[in-house]
Amino acid sequence: MSTELHELPEVGEIVIATVTKIGDHGAYVNLDEYNNIQGFLHISEIAQGWVRSVGKFVKEGEKKVLLVKKVREGRAEIDLSLKQISRDQKKKKLLDVKRYEKGKGIIKSVQEKTKLSGAEIENLEDKIFSKYDSIYDAVVDIARRGIDVLNDLKLPKKILDVIVEEGSKIKLPSAEILGVLEITDTSSNGIENIKKKLQDLEKKGQNGVVISYIGAPKYRLRVTAPDFKSAERILKPILEDIQKNIEKNKGTFKFTRETSRKTGGI
Repeated sequence: MSTELHELPEVGEIVIATVTKIGDHGAYVNLDEYNNIQGFLHISEIAQGWVRSVGKFVKEGEKKVLLVKKVREGRAEIDLSLKQISRDQKKKKLLDVKRYEKGKGIIKSVQEKTKLSGAEIENLEDKIFSKYDSIYDAVVDIARRGIDVLNDLKLPKKILDVIVEEGSKIKLPSAEILGVLEITDTSSNGIENIKKKLQDLEKKGQNGVVISYIGAPKYRLRVTAPDFKSAERILKPILEDIQKNIEKNKGTFKFTRETSRKTGGI
């Protein structure tokens, strides 16, 4: 999310606004990302169906995610809509704002610790934005893969050192899948077979796979990865491998997924 703001938003843009005044026909708002210029949310754009009271849906001082419907540049009038914003659009916008604010804090720390001028900071931001959508995304990538990801930007060491320091403070976003394995092995050394197989799979998965004993025949399986897609990619071959090995020894296999959740990050 760039720090460069246009004078007026574009039609179709999703914005954050603060409600400043409620009237009979709608609500006046200030657009947070555009120097608090005023916009208007007409009563017909507040919710689906008939709205009897504007105050039932919006309150003074409240922040809302809105869609820009019309911009009259000559008079700087901006018509907005609340009812045309989906839940997913709202979540994404609020996430973008959080990342932007986090990125601003990181850049401020860099400036304070390196004593860079305003022009030098702008140049640094331009370089990072040439590769990433936000400062926050860049720092997360550095925290996950190391400072070498910025080698092509040719930044001075004093700046890189501060960015690494800021990255170390971030709890990286990750996805976790948790479930219970129920396994039996009818061969003469079945328990040892199961134990060895699970230990081998833990080693292959490195830190992303943890298998713990609950009580025969149950084991808890935890898979952690940067995102759900990666976690599923790790989980699938593990389950296939265990099932193939167990069924070869005429045993039984069952996996019950308990939870899937995101942890850390913004």
